[in-house]
Amino acid sequence: MLDTPPRPYAIDTATARAQADPRNSAFFQNPYAFYDALHASNPAFYWDEYGHWCFAGFKDVSALLRDKRFGRQILHVATREELGLPEPKAHTAHFDLTEKYSLLTLEPPAHTRLRTLVNRAFVSRHVEQLRPRIVRLANEMIDGFEGENSVDLIKSFAAPIPAIVIAEMLGLPAEMAPQLLNWSNRMVAMYMFGVSEETEHDANRASYDFMEYLRGVIAERRKAPREDLLTHMITAEHQGSVLSDDEVMSTAILLLNAGHEATVHTTGNGVKSILQSGLDPASLLATEEQTAATVEECLRFDAPLHMFTRYALGDIEYEGLQFKKGDVIGLMLGAANRDPSRFANANAFDPFRTDGANVSFGAGIHFCIGAPLARIELQVAFGELFKRLPKLRLAEEPRYNNVYHFHGLERLMVSW
Repeated sequence: MLDTPPRPYAIDTATARAQADPRNSAFFQNPYAFYDALHASNPAFYWDEYGHWCFAGFKDVSALLRDKRFGRQILHVATREELGLPEPKAHTAHFDLTEKYSLLTLEPPAHTRLRTLVNRAFVSRHVEQLRPRIVRLANEMIDGFEGENSVDLIKSFAAPIPAIVIAEMLGLPAEMAPQLLNWSNRMVAMYMFGVSEETEHDANRASYDFMEYLRGVIAERRKAPREDLLTHMITAEHQGSVLSDDEVMSTAILLLNAGHEATVHTTGNGVKSILQSGLDPASLLATEEQTAATVEECLRFDAPLHMFTRYALGDIEYEGLQFKKGDVIGLMLGAANRDPSRFANANAFDPFRTDGANVSFGAGIHFCIGAPLARIELQVAFGELFKRLPKLRLAEEPRYNNVYHFHGLERLMVSW
C-alpha cells in the first residue's frame, strides 16, 4: 500500500516506486524522513516525479559514481534521434554553450584532457597557500557585521568568501564578485525541478553576459599574461593540446558556479548543524584535526547537493535492474550520507565519529576538482566565525531554498 498524507512522500514497497514532489515545501525542508523510509524499504527505487531509477544506499551510490558504464553525458555515444531526445531549445543556446565544455558533463577522452590542463591549480599543496588570504577575508566579513545585533550569515559571510576566492584565483577583480554571484545564481536556477521558461530565458541572458565579460578578460590575458588561473588555462599545453576560448569560458564559469554554490550551502548548513547540535563549538574546532573532522561531518550530515544523475552508456544490468542505453539514474548523495547500514546513528550530528565518510564531493573521474579548496574555505570559515563570535546563536528558525537537490538555506539569521 502507498503511504498516505500527511507525509509528503509515498513508497510502494512491492513495486519499489516512490512519489515525492521536489517542490513540496514539507519535502524539501526535510528530505531525510523520505530517506529514512527508503533505507528501511527500497534504497533502489523508481521516482515517479523524475521518471527514472534512483539509488539511496551508500554502497550503491559510491559504486555507481565510479562505474564507467554510466556517464555524465550521452550524446558522445548516441544521437538525439536514436534516444528520442528533443532538439535543443533556441532560447537556451548561450546557457547550453557554457555547459558544452563543462568538466562536470564531459566524458573521456575530452574530460581527461581538460581536467589535466586545469587540475594543477587545485591540488592540495597549491590551494593550501591560499589559507592566509581566506583567513583575512573571513575576518574582513566578520568586521563588517560584528557591530550589528543580527545578520544573515549567508549573504554577509558564506556567499562572498568563496566567490572572491575563485574570482581572485581566475584573475578577476574581487569587486566583480557580486556581479559574478548574480550571474551564477541565475544560471544555477536552471537545475531546479520543473524549471519555467521565464527562468530559462533569464539564465540564458546571464550566461550571455557572463561569457561576454570573460571574452574580454581572455583577450586581455592573451595580450598581457598574468600569474592567474585564466592565463594558465590559456597557455597550458598537454600533449600538444591547448584549450579553446569556449573551453576556457566553460571551465571558468563552472569553477565559479560549482566552486561557490556548494561551499555556500555547506557553510550555512554546517553552522546550522553546529548550533542546533548543542555541542560546544570550541570543542569541535579545538585543533586542526578536529576542525577538519567537523567539516567532514557537516558535509555528511547535511550535504549541499542531494542528487547527481548519470546516463547508461549502453545496455546495462546492475544489481538485477536492466537499463537501456540513454536511461538516466539518480544518485542520491544526501541519502547515501545518512545510510544506517554505513554509519552508526546516521541521523546524529557527531563530529567525533570514527566512521566518518561522505560522497558529497562525488567519486570517480568526476570527483570534485575543487574539494581541497572547499575544505580549506570551510575549515577557515567555521574556525574564524566561532573564534570571533563564541556566543553565536540562531535568531530565527532556518528554512531551505526551494531547490531540492541544491540543498541550502534561504538565509541564516544569527545573533551573538
